Amino acid sequence: MVNLVENVAAAVDDHGDRTAVGFHGDEIPYSDLWGKTGAFASALAEAGVEPGDRVGLYLPNLPQFVVGFHGTLRAGGVVVPMNPQYKTREIEHLLSDSGASVVVCLADLAPFVDAVRDDTDVERVVTVGGDADDVESVTFEEFCGTPGFDTVARGDDDLACQPYTSGTTGQPKGVLLTHENLRSNAEMSQSLPVDGVRPDDKQLGVLPLFHIYGMTVVMNATLFAGAAYYPLPAWDAQEAFDLVESESLTMLHGVPAMYNDMVSQPDADDRDLSSLRMCGVGGAGIPTEVLRQFESLFDAEIYEGYGLTETSPVTHFNSASEGRRVGSIGRTLPGVDARVVTDDFDDVDPVEAGPVDESDVDLDDITGELVVAGPNVMRGYHNRPEATEAAFTEAGGKRWFHTGDIGYHDEDGFYYVVDREKHMINTAGYNVYPREVEELLFEHDAVADAAVVGVPDDRRGETVKAYVVKAPGAAVTADDIREFCLQRLAEYKHPREVEFVDELPRTTTGKVQKFELRGE
Repeated sequence: MVNLVENVAAAVDDHGDRTAVGFHGDEIPYSDLWGKTGAFASALAEAGVEPGDRVGLYLPNLPQFVVGFHGTLRAGGVVVPMNPQYKTREIEHLLSDSGASVVVCLADLAPFVDAVRDDTDVERVVTVGGDADDVESVTFEEFCGTPGFDTVARGDDDLACQPYTSGTTGQPKGVLLTHENLRSNAEMSQSLPVDGVRPDDKQLGVLPLFHIYGMTVVMNATLFAGAAYYPLPAWDAQEAFDLVESESLTMLHGVPAMYNDMVSQPDADDRDLSSLRMCGVGGAGIPTEVLRQFESLFDAEIYEGYGLTETSPVTHFNSASEGRRVGSIGRTLPGVDARVVTDDFDDVDPVEAGPVDESDVDLDDITGELVVAGPNVMRGYHNRPEATEAAFTEAGGKRWFHTGDIGYHDEDGFYYVVDREKHMINTAGYNVYPREVEELLFEHDAVADAAVVGVPDDRRGETVKAYVVKAPGAAVTADDIREFCLQRLAEYKHPREVEFVDELPRTTTGKVQKFELRGE
């Protein structure tokens, strides 16, 4: 096979005059996008970037990210996507670990790159949005060369992208994703909607492109299909509403926090999202109550999926054409294998049908760790051979990746994630899965947002603590929350501690940073 950017080249051949990227009223046709990626690739080659060299993209969702990503691939380079919310200390590790020699960033972010330049391999800083004061740099427009460029051939096993894990414990790890990893998963993702992603589809790009979900499922799957991608540089529910309505967008992928934000808007009842034919959610489990509110308000079904950075990302999804099961992450995608295993790597038997009523079963009897294998699974972690070895188990002729998620499956092939292994709370010898308690909290009318963690307890070892964001105008006490849970859960599961907060600490992709709540 050749460089995965050839999938975009095929879309250029078939849909050259159609819109590839729409941004602030400007529409970039596929033919122009291809020329821009060639101009960026030629500039990289002129700057000395060779096949396998790393190029950092330190940008929000902008057309320049799309150009930089595919231009880097055309030059044979490896993309290192970087969270634009990161500051000097955070990017120093990413740049020094990856060895990136060129960084493309917002002009406002250039000083952070410049501050670590002497301690990294960065030679060129390319700015978007103007010049960077007092930083040796060149603007994106000045940097780009001539549009004509012969794409560098790359093998399936050659690296294409090196994103970094969130690093909730220790330093973030660079994930080695190959051309085949990204190509196979983007092609799988094209099949998720009914009839697949079509050239007349318009995708709302609210998921950050530095994150693998936004990169593969939103950007690449859209461009591979010849459809149109409409990025938003930062999440804003009102801007998302406006863009869907004004451009009649047809597809939306988001994380649970985004959907919760949308249903919580004061004008949600007046918004028209009838153009949407596909809504997907991943990154974390969506509370059932949030899903039902969204579907009731906007008459649009949400399809849940599952994946990780290390799997490019999608491994499971509820099929829009074959039906779904609310509360399930869905079935495995074509070519992906999954198992639920014990600590000894023995298979856990499936339940007859899910989702189960968790109050009627002992979850410890039906759950195990979810492990996956397939063409989308990473090669390993950059310069971390011990971490790579620990992440995989060889069995049955396959290389199984340990997700760290606890779940179960049913006889119909649907999988269900109960919680992260590291999030499970052990209180007085009983296991409590925070997600079960969080699902219940979202059913309380006075709760706008919630997260549950385990905190130290002298008698029980750990006890359950809930952090709650009140709904606007709600009058509720900690005793009210505790009593609400006590009436609906086993006594040992209810939150003995309740703390009201203005907001929960979240990553850019909407995941609650539970390590901050635990004070780690």
